[in-house]
Amino acid sequence: MTSSESDSAKADIGIVSALPIELGQFMDRCERVKHYKGEDLTFKGGRYDDIRVVVAESGMGYARARKASLAMIDAHSPKWILSSGFAGALIPTMKIGQIVVANEIVDQHGQQKKLNLSLESDIESGLHVGRLLTADEMVRKIERKQQLHEQFKAIAVDMESLAVAQVASETRTGFMAVRVISDDMSADLPPEVLSIIGDTGAVRVGAALTSIFKRPESVKDMLHLRTNAQAAAKSLATFLDGVVHQLHSSG
Repeated sequence: MTSSESDSAKADIGIVSALPIELGQFMDRCERVKHYKGEDLTFKGGRYDDIRVVVAESGMGYARARKASLAMIDAHSPKWILSSGFAGALIPTMKIGQIVVANEIVDQHGQQKKLNLSLESDIESGLHVGRLLTADEMVRKIERKQQLHEQFKAIAVDMESLAVAQVASETRTGFMAVRVISDDMSADLPPEVLSIIGDTGAVRVGAALTSIFKRPESVKDMLHLRTNAQAAAKSLATFLDGVVHQLHSSG
């Protein structure tokens, strides 16, 4: 790779997300967006004003997020890398579309990462700052969310952020975890979500059709879930607008 090619491949900010829908509305705000595959991952790069942004869609889980983070940093050398996407609320006051910024990330195996973050919660505007739990599997039941909150004192749960944070620390790359609540504690997620959404984020059509056949009312549940996801993605895109500009201006 020539020097000019290397420079053009660099990104100011890299974002790792699990599912295409999570950053879809944010990427819609970018210009000159290009898609490409690498390391069994999907990358999307574009210009957000004059800021070079690359998104890696990792699929769900710690291992996939770590792989995507390493590939992102190796290929694009961003000054900042973000773990961004959906999260589940672990406290009842959180609502769909509200933002979570982590000041600490823990997992279920005793690992933890404290983050140097000078930001405070603003509950009235829907911003929560606190501990984020990276779980081993999707948490869909209210009862389980209550248990995880009591055990880990976390306010929200995802499946990827600790992996991205650790890679950022290892490579001395700036890091933030910015999440949006896509499921609150008002109801359990439908059981079909576990089979319909694969680890890579691809919708399993066969599983969806089977679910509809077995439980026709699942159609209503999944449509409601999609509506919540779209609302969450819009909220996240709006919040990331400020984050991206502030991180870029910080140098």
